[in-house]
Amino acid sequence: MTEPADQVLQGYRQSIDNIDAALVHMLAERFKVTQAVGRHKATHGLPPADPGREERQIARLRQLATEAQLDPEFSEKFLRFIIDEVIRHHARMQA
Repeated sequence: MTEPADQVLQGYRQSIDNIDAALVHMLAERFKVTQAVGRHKATHGLPPADPGREERQIARLRQLATEAQLDPEFSEKFLRFIIDEVIRHHARMQA
């Protein structure tokens, strides 16, 4: 028989699994949109990166992270990883 503490842990893990699944689906949707952005940029001769937009997004996400009591350094690293991947995809579309 499962101990009560193990049942609590099981519940936490189920919540984590659900959140991870939601994150994957949200990232998939985000990348679908950024692929469309990349095609638009390639079609119209726009550069793959927009440093001003990136900095505004990072500042906005750092503020949201602070408000959500999430480490803003972590959120910036996470967003930077995503932005770098998007730029890589956009550059590849223009090659």
